[in-house]
Amino acid sequence: MCGKNFSFLIECYSENYERKIMQIILNFLYIYVAIYTAYLFTLAVRNLFDRQYTIEKRISTGIEEENLAVVVYSHNNKLTLEKLINQLKLQSYPIERFKMHVILDNCIDGSEELFENERYINVINIKEIGTIGKDEAISQFVKRYSINHEIDAYVFIDGDRIIPQDFLASINAALKSSSVLCGETILLFENLSFREKIKSAFQKYSMNFIQKSRSLLGLSAFADSGVFVIRKPILDQIKEIDFKNIDEELKYGLLLSKVGVPCMYNPNIQSCVETYEYQFRRPKLLTRLKLFGKCSTQLFTRNWKFIEHVFSLLQPNICLTALIYITLLCFASKYYFFVGFKGIILTLMMFIVGFLLSLLNARLNFKESVCLALYPFYMVGHVVKHFPPVEYLTKLAYDKFHGIVDIEKFAIDVMVQVGQSQIPCKLEFISENDFARIKFIYKRKSYITDKHIRMIDALQELRIKLNEYGYILKICGACEYFQSKNDGSKNMLKGCCNCTKPSITIQAVKETLVWNACNEFKPAENVNVYGGSQL
Repeated sequence: MCGKNFSFLIECYSENYERKIMQIILNFLYIYVAIYTAYLFTLAVRNLFDRQYTIEKRISTGIEEENLAVVVYSHNNKLTLEKLINQLKLQSYPIERFKMHVILDNCIDGSEELFENERYINVINIKEIGTIGKDEAISQFVKRYSINHEIDAYVFIDGDRIIPQDFLASINAALKSSSVLCGETILLFENLSFREKIKSAFQKYSMNFIQKSRSLLGLSAFADSGVFVIRKPILDQIKEIDFKNIDEELKYGLLLSKVGVPCMYNPNIQSCVETYEYQFRRPKLLTRLKLFGKCSTQLFTRNWKFIEHVFSLLQPNICLTALIYITLLCFASKYYFFVGFKGIILTLMMFIVGFLLSLLNARLNFKESVCLALYPFYMVGHVVKHFPPVEYLTKLAYDKFHGIVDIEKFAIDVMVQVGQSQIPCKLEFISENDFARIKFIYKRKSYITDKHIRMIDALQELRIKLNEYGYILKICGACEYFQSKNDGSKNMLKGCCNCTKPSITIQAVKETLVWNACNEFKPAENVNVYGGSQL
């Protein structure tokens, strides 16, 4: 009898323990989504009243002008760079109030030719040391011009952007209320692939609703290096700029909030991007969680904007919120927690109204709305695909099916001449089980060669294929002056240049590699495996 009572007590204790654990979990989930629902509803209502940006746009040409340093960063963006420079010259902003600086980061597409007769534009042409990247290039520029006290603010912009005539005037107007700014990126929706249309629709929704609403409430935005504006005294105080990648830009935005000068989103600052050049970027969830953990020890402050900015790292997406609500409704009848079933329904209705208002605020057309509706399915597929075990098993199965044991890749930027035009492309040198292949990438299209014993032979196949379409690959390995050198390696990637003229990138002993390039390029009749043109 005692044994039965003891078993009964153990069973009751286990049930009570399970019930308490579930109540704690459900309480936590409800508080989490309730706070987010209130946040979403507040954003949705605030975005309905955005007259301040309309007024700011209207008066942007009638206020005192700042002295702006417009810094354009370009890496093989000759076609779009030329458009951008012409658009800057035609700005409605007084030309004496801004100075153009162009950073050419190891450009091999002839970008420097655009500025041969330009006196007004300061050109910083980075050569001989390879591509140093946007972060390092801009950091060096800032150090060099930190002693220039005539600059009021820096305007950093990528060379692949297209801007309206009032771009600088809009920035000048926005600087009256904020010291650090970022703007809206517009994509040409019709030129995107189906998957990119889904991502583009979500990005438009995020900018037109979340970013804009946060700005209307005076809340911080994350820094965007594509178009970034900062007053010079602020940058002199921080003494650094961090544009390495999207994760570093996320940290940089938090740093600005911490020092009391948060980056503010302004929808009047608009730029358009040629869609094939644009890279969709979004910080990973794991990165945001790690960053929140690091910043959690710094939340004991009266800087409420910084505190809110840190907690915004935990912001769930619509799909996760809906899933939590479904979970709460399913367990509400079995586990009683501090809010009842009616309370959950009331909060859920508030969430639905806020979400519907957010769709109205986003100003999406029918096609974009359909693509936005497909975004949850895309996200589920993306998460499953990149889940570490799945990613590992997929790679393992692919390698086994293709017989790949060892694979190495090396990617470089190259130029291809088509008629009188030069277009930027990429080459990917691939080594698979001691066989060599080369992948040619242009926009969203690619071509990969067959397997060869030597990389130089794969290059010959690629060059012949490109010639059939009227393309000329402008690298040393396809140049008449190139002579391959037998250095003991199988791939024979090293060589020397027989050009007698001085070259920008090839000097002194004139040793080079097959993927290098210079201004003295002359197409060979065939790939020079042993030197000299081959028929």
